[in-house]
Amino acid sequence: MSLENRRLCARLINDVLSGKRITREALLRFPKGDHDKSVIAAYHALIYYEADEDLRKKDDEYREEQDLYLKSIADILISGKQLPVNIINNYEQFYPGTVLPEKKGFKGWFKSLLRFIT
Repeated sequence: MSLENRRLCARLINDVLSGKRITREALLRFPKGDHDKSVIAAYHALIYYEADEDLRKKDDEYREEQDLYLKSIADILISGKQLPVNIINNYEQFYPGTVLPEKKGFKGWFKSLLRFIT
């Protein structure tokens, strides 16, 4: 499943970069409950992309660098490969042990509750 999820993430990132999809919509479409560190890092990279929207508007160089960074993440994920450790560590240091939200429904709710309790 991770291979499919990595490719889905790459397509979502490329959709955002090309303007086909807004960032929030792409984030909502990320695979739920995935424990793949590459998928989680890509999710957080996209969160930072959205959070930096004001800075991106003011600083063309920053926008270009951030676009290239996300494009490189998408290029790696589309091939199904794991992201380099340094990229994973960039986000994992702030969100240790983070997984994406669980799927909707009772099973997803219960898994989220267990993760919160432990």
